[in-house]
Amino acid sequence: MKLDLLAIAPHPDDVELTCGGTMIKMAQLGYKTGILDLTRGETGTRGTPETRLKEAARAGKILGVKVRRNLGLPDAHLRVCDEHKSAIAEVIRELEPHAVILPYWEGRHPDHYTTGVLGFEACFVAGLKNYELSGDAFRPFKILYAAAYTDVRPTFAIDITNQYDQRRKAILAYESQFKPVKKERTKVALPLDELEERMSVTARHYGRMIGVRYAEGFVVKEVMRVDDIVKMPVRSV
Repeated sequence: MKLDLLAIAPHPDDVELTCGGTMIKMAQLGYKTGILDLTRGETGTRGTPETRLKEAARAGKILGVKVRRNLGLPDAHLRVCDEHKSAIAEVIRELEPHAVILPYWEGRHPDHYTTGVLGFEACFVAGLKNYELSGDAFRPFKILYAAAYTDVRPTFAIDITNQYDQRRKAILAYESQFKPVKKERTKVALPLDELEERMSVTARHYGRMIGVRYAEGFVVKEVMRVDDIVKMPVRSV
């Protein structure tokens, strides 16, 4: 299956939290979308890898994706290396996504920023004919970086006001993460306790930037093209 949009993330639930509304919106527009989770999140404090895989499958249906894969790479041990890069690149060759969403290249969790670098390099080498990979050479046209986990001004934002409630359902499909049966006794601070709420605050913040209720922000490294400055959205003054 050739995809229009593929989101690549280190852990199950990262796509839902950072660009879930966008994934829903693109599916509603008729595009073929997919998710590639690199790890099963096995080092996480809550839940089990098996539980998170089941939750990811449920969340994927809510997001409307056509494909959801998990590479089973080692959680908290992602590295920019040929092994990990090639595993991603082979999926890119198989699914041939026109656009790819990656985590921003800076962040709190090493797996997040490592995935941003790994994903970019995998997109590049997937297009090298003589690189030792299965499948035919293919390179995505567009690479976007989800800005939600970082303190960075987005290049642009997607209005997800109409998709917000469905995005929240997809996030809360991860009951092991966001609806634990009982309070864990741990000395480690768990951002999960406030993460879903914090991502909603972030969506409102990006929404205010473009004059809507909820939005998701993205960064691109290249200059954005505009053909009609008279019809540009978002008021300046």
